[in-house]
Amino acid sequence: HLDQKQADLYWGCEWGNYRRAQDTTFGGKQIGRRAIMSAGAVIVPPWSDVQTPQQLANKLIGVPFHAGTHYLCLQMLEGFLPREVINVCDASGAASDRYASMMAGEVDACTVVEPYITAAEKNGCRVIVQSFYHGTDVATDAVDSETYVGINRAVSKAVKLLNDDKRWAAQLFIDWHKSDPVIAALTPDDFNLSRLVFVEPSPIPAEELQRTYEWMVSWDMIDAGHGLDDLVHTEVQNSAHQVLVGDDD
Repeated sequence: HLDQKQADLYWGCEWGNYRRAQDTTFGGKQIGRRAIMSAGAVIVPPWSDVQTPQQLANKLIGVPFHAGTHYLCLQMLEGFLPREVINVCDASGAASDRYASMMAGEVDACTVVEPYITAAEKNGCRVIVQSFYHGTDVATDAVDSETYVGINRAVSKAVKLLNDDKRWAAQLFIDWHKSDPVIAALTPDDFNLSRLVFVEPSPIPAEELQRTYEWMVSWDMIDAGHGLDDLVHTEVQNSAHQVLVGDDD
């Protein structure tokens, strides 16, 4: 939508937004990290003989290509397996479709986020490996630091409300996905509330960005040769977050 001039701000997983900052035709770059921390997991069906990450060698894992849990899956599994035996396929951008594909036996495992981690566990599936990951905001030049400060002040209020009542936050997950019977059957009591994490919006630390960027280059997921300013609106990010830090003083 940004490159079609239908939006000036959106958020997504941090890895994907590095690539989008490279590929944009309309000047979109990252301006900070979003407030919600996504929990992602590689799961297997109840009948699987896989119990450990090492046993996922050469197993077909359904992921959403170039979206959050695709990158997360690779980062998690390469701590246990050589890259050449990590076998992923594009199995839809929707966690519901990936979960259904796995339960139909079309893939051996798949990646999911909440509330599908909770639904999978309730239905007897096993989490083999799990982690949190960051997302970021991407904006055009139309979003200046003053505008971004205003947005993040509102987001910060939401963060407090969600952290004050994580059962309510869990219900919001259910309500958003309630068209799927798998999720509609859940209640807040089913959730491990520690997987629902909301933090204050923050800038992207340059050293973390560099490590993530170099990892993406190593997987041939982004071109080599980019600098910080190619991927981030550093002036907007830094000036906006300096104001927000001042709000806390």
